[in-house]
Amino acid sequence: MHNEPAISEAKATSDMDASILIVDDDSSVIQVMGHILSGVGKLRFATNGEDALLILRDFVPDLILLDAQMSGMSGFQLFETLKKDSALADVPVIFVTSHSEPDFEISALEMGAVDFIAKPFRSALVRARVRTHLRMKHLADNLRRIASTDVVTGVANQPRFDELLEREWRRTRRGGEPISLLMVDLDDFRSYNDRYGHSKGNDCLRRVAEVLVSACRRPADLVARCGGGEFMVLLPQTSRIGAEQTARRVLQAVEALCLSHEDSPKKLVVTVSVGIACYDKVSACWTNSGPEIRLGSDSYLPCAASDLVLAADKALKAAKRAGRGQVTLRDISGVDRPEPAPSSPARSVPQTPQRHEHTSR
Repeated sequence: MHNEPAISEAKATSDMDASILIVDDDSSVIQVMGHILSGVGKLRFATNGEDALLILRDFVPDLILLDAQMSGMSGFQLFETLKKDSALADVPVIFVTSHSEPDFEISALEMGAVDFIAKPFRSALVRARVRTHLRMKHLADNLRRIASTDVVTGVANQPRFDELLEREWRRTRRGGEPISLLMVDLDDFRSYNDRYGHSKGNDCLRRVAEVLVSACRRPADLVARCGGGEFMVLLPQTSRIGAEQTARRVLQAVEALCLSHEDSPKKLVVTVSVGIACYDKVSACWTNSGPEIRLGSDSYLPCAASDLVLAADKALKAAKRAGRGQVTLRDISGVDRPEPAPSSPARSVPQTPQRHEHTSR
């Protein structure tokens, strides 16, 4: 992932910035498509649905050209699987097939495909359609980016955080990698606003957001504002040791801003408290990736993405109780959650629960 500004996503600003996945079980068709689309974007290929899914675990293209009738998993079956995965559901798909009957094309479009290309190809037509849909994808991405950005700080907002938390959680479980989350709250921010006014309060939020973005060291790290003076810092591929180091950097850097806060009972400058939640090899619920962890899987897992948020919230409350300006860590395994109902053993990763603000602590 992703940069918002702490997260970097593919932005198709020119042809070669775009990424295209071509899926076809005929290698000669792939060669022809590769020749036609040379220079239009960065191309990747798969000769069957299963290989395509493996590629899509760690690669989200801007456009997919999909053969409708492949041996094994058909293009239609692969398309249905993609639509079930939140990370891939918005990727435009152009069906490619030797069928030219209107009913076949209508079926593809009704499923949600953005276009339909019949074989044999006309090179100019293929390039024109692909470029058109890449431009449309770029415009849609820009609109989503605007809608997913906090207007005060410029970092991601709550809905964007929820979306990417689920995506990174699934990636974590598939790859058997650690993940950590920092819940960062400005200490006594309500009294700061009362004393200095909301304009100064917004300036303070922007300065702290800049510190959080600077503290992130990996492209996949995400900073999001989740209301009031509360921020989330999502750290994929990061164990508790790395998360603690990041949290300490945040604490020191915020205090080093020397933003005056005369109503702070602890110090006369703005400080933050940080709650850390971790899922790594030390966690009691840690498991390596298994066959049930796949695209579109709703299999019940021993811990969930929302547990990471609950653990971070517990840790933050403990840091506040300890006197503010503190870092506290909680393992994801320390969160109690109910077992799934017997009638519904399968469950998907739930949305992040509603959280109260910590500005009054």
